[in-house]
Amino acid sequence: MDDFGFLKALKNAPKLKEMFQRAGELREQMEQIKEELAAKTVEGDAGAGAVKVVMNGKMQVVQVRLDQPLLSALAGDGSDMDRQMVEELIAAAVNAAGARARELINEEMKRAMGGMDIPGLNQLLDGP
Repeated sequence: MDDFGFLKALKNAPKLKEMFQRAGELREQMEQIKEELAAKTVEGDAGAGAVKVVMNGKMQVVQVRLDQPLLSALAGDGSDMDRQMVEELIAAAVNAAGARARELINEEMKRAMGGMDIPGLNQLLDGP
């Protein structure tokens, strides 16, 4: 590095220090957001509400609810067709809750970043 390059780097040192400070603040803010998201829940459903899944902001399934008519129908003959239908509904409800959890994460990240939409930033909060 020539003298000019060294002087230019030296001149930018305070900016670099500020950038590292800001990165530390953002890291702390991200940890706080993770804690807040763990306490929030979203719900997804399938089969016109016959299957409901509650998921937290860390994308962990907290609860699965099946409505009584669906359970009664399954208790009838318990056929493989019925079982397969319920399995598909549960998967659809989990996917719906996961999509809502991702939306929640994106909203919280935008709020934390002052409304800026930074592509890929929500990936820093990937689940457990």
